[in-house]
Amino acid sequence: MFRKHFLQVSIFCLLVAAGLTVACNSSNNRQSQRNSITGAGSTFINPIMTHWIADFQSSHPGVEINYQSIGSGGGIQQLKNGLVDFGASDAALDDQQLQGMPALVQIPESAGPVCITYNLPELKSPLKLSSKVIAGIYLGTIKTWQDPAIKKDNTGVKLPNDPIAVAHRSDGSGTTNIFTTYLAAVSPEWEKKVGKGISVSWPVGLGGKGSEGVTGVVKQTPGAIGYVELSYATQNNLPVALVENKAAGWIKPSAESATAAIEAFGPELAKDVRTPVVDPPASAKEAYPISGLTFLLVPKQGKDEARELIVKEFVQYIITQGQNSAQALSYSKLPENLADQDEKLMAELQTGGQQTSSTQGPSQ
Repeated sequence: MFRKHFLQVSIFCLLVAAGLTVACNSSNNRQSQRNSITGAGSTFINPIMTHWIADFQSSHPGVEINYQSIGSGGGIQQLKNGLVDFGASDAALDDQQLQGMPALVQIPESAGPVCITYNLPELKSPLKLSSKVIAGIYLGTIKTWQDPAIKKDNTGVKLPNDPIAVAHRSDGSGTTNIFTTYLAAVSPEWEKKVGKGISVSWPVGLGGKGSEGVTGVVKQTPGAIGYVELSYATQNNLPVALVENKAAGWIKPSAESATAAIEAFGPELAKDVRTPVVDPPASAKEAYPISGLTFLLVPKQGKDEARELIVKEFVQYIITQGQNSAQALSYSKLPENLADQDEKLMAELQTGGQQTSSTQGPSQ
């Protein structure tokens, strides 16, 4: 009898313990989900986003941020479907595109040059490319490295007698948007035949998925040319071309030359932060002409208050302390006037259904 009673008590205790364990695990899982946020989008910013996440998590124990580098188009779609807490895009959404999205704020968070990289190992000096030549290559009207227009820009340089292998993005890409916005600005033929956007119908070339894919195509294909964010070219030891700007200067892509492009559009950006900064005026003599801003796309109201707070705090970190990491990773630090505009945009974000203003000033 005693043994039977003992077994019943033991079984009861085990059931209670199991129930408590399940309850604790369930509570821990819910807490973990509340401390975890997900973003997706731009491959352009993936190198610096990786750094930002690691730095932010180190000072916020228990917080987990997962960023999926799937291209601006993919990030926009995931945000539209409610699958992520924030998106990142190198192409700002216009008023018509915003109509199909949840109410969101577009916050400029970084900028940088889209560089033209190439696989011509015999060249000992940087390749020079005018806007006319770049447009001709991507239209398919300039087909070989011996084309007179290329030779004119590179006097005295021995160019290979090889066909040009054109590489471009195959996925929806904000980097493509910056590049094609530039081509449309400098080439009426490109604007008429192809246009601009995160995805276009390319006249020629081989597609690669993500900046990583384009980098791979260029590295593996002699005579290739492609467009990528500067960090990808640097990390893969690929050369970058000097591009002629409106001031007739041959400009190297860099954080500083991209900042010069942004500053040239100061009045326009003050009216609308979505203003493209490609092909700046001749007065901006040091500006690199294929530069672009990249944006965080943040819903005005998140999935729950805890995650809203993490998103807001992470975005606040990016537009302030995070800017100090920009130039070391080949990105442009936001000019002070644009950082001030970001602070105003932050006030549009809500927490628990309430708008709250940011309290931390812009990074100096």
